[in-house]
Amino acid sequence: MKDRKTIVAIVCGGDSSEHDVSLRSARGIDSFMDHDRYDTYIVELTGNSWVEHLGDERIPVGREHFTLTDSEGNSIRPDFAYITIHGTPGEDGKLQGYFDMIGLPYSTSDVLVEAMTFNKFTLNQYLKGFGVSVSESLVVRKGQEGDINPDDIISRIGLPCFVKPNAGGSSFGVTKVKEADQLMPAIEFAMQESSEVMVEAFMSGTELTCGCYKTRQKQVVFPVTEVVSHNEFFDYDAKYKNESDEITPARISDSLRDRVQAITSTIYDILGCRGLIRVDYIVTTSTDPDGKERQKVNMLEINTTPGMTATSFIPQQVRAAGLDIKDVLTDIIEDLL
Repeated sequence: MKDRKTIVAIVCGGDSSEHDVSLRSARGIDSFMDHDRYDTYIVELTGNSWVEHLGDERIPVGREHFTLTDSEGNSIRPDFAYITIHGTPGEDGKLQGYFDMIGLPYSTSDVLVEAMTFNKFTLNQYLKGFGVSVSESLVVRKGQEGDINPDDIISRIGLPCFVKPNAGGSSFGVTKVKEADQLMPAIEFAMQESSEVMVEAFMSGTELTCGCYKTRQKQVVFPVTEVVSHNEFFDYDAKYKNESDEITPARISDSLRDRVQAITSTIYDILGCRGLIRVDYIVTTSTDPDGKERQKVNMLEINTTPGMTATSFIPQQVRAAGLDIKDVLTDIIEDLL
């Protein structure tokens, strides 16, 4: 029997525009944790500065073995890292590689899965091979701007279209392009967030999102959330400034709900995910020649370190499922320790 609590480092921050959002997720996770079971420490990463939050102090982390300092000044090593960085280096596999090398268990998928899910275009092309429906898209890489022919892109992708950072989150650097002369400025804007930019065909429909986690003992797929943005699309203001309606459970048929949950579970298994993920979708509707309506579930992206404030999608879905977020986090940590 253990004579001490398990030490969990909640690792946040990172080097993307969602740094401060990540800090809010860390505080949310800390509030959700079972503190009778776990001693938690918040660790903030910013470039080469890795610091532990100890009250009002910021204490450097020992990076050779990821050592922290307790309240009595003793050097300690966590038993587990709960990663809640939205962007690099916590959502693209870099931090996972470091933890693998020093032998520290962590909450997310492994290096390959993180790298693949962080690169939207690569993920789309991979999952298309398994029959997952995605939007038509192409990638523009930094240095190729001078070779771009906007007319060629528009003839392939169409208008309107979305221009977004290919390796990054979905809150910054995203533009809905409606006119041809908006394309190049949108690409330049997205290049500020990522060295690769994805141009993606617009899909009109119902936006849904669904979370999932699996352990050796259980498989849990959460209720589906419907997202209704008050803006042109689900941008930063819609996501973080309450400029959207997030309806859980979604106002969809039972059959569509079951399909979305089944696809989410299948994607989790195809990729070999670990911990919590959230998959975003657009459901489009078409009419057959015989007049019958058909709904297609199109994957938008996968979040492997989803937001974890009290109002984020995953906590909403956990509550709607009648579960306790504390138990969900405990399931994940105990399974991966």
